[in-house]
Amino acid sequence: MNNKRIKKAVALKYEKHKMKAPIVTAKGQGFIAQKIVEIAKDYNIPIYEDDTLVNFLIKLELNEEIPEELYEIIAKILVFIYKINKDK
Repeated sequence: MNNKRIKKAVALKYEKHKMKAPIVTAKGQGFIAQKIVEIAKDYNIPIYEDDTLVNFLIKLELNEEIPEELYEIIAKILVFIYKINKDK
């Protein structure tokens, strides 16, 4: 991640065998967004940047499942994360 100021961030949680779809676990703008990203980095949680996606996800409520129309892009992100974890 570059040094530009983080404006928005959303954290998702997905447990393959326990959940139908990923849920929003944290979201925020400005300072809160920066803290979400810092915590993710502290715990080596992969960070995926997509301004269009974050603008949609930030409108969801905490603990809300992502809507079906986002399944394809979220699946691509999960593959991205899987590949990162596989290389560790």
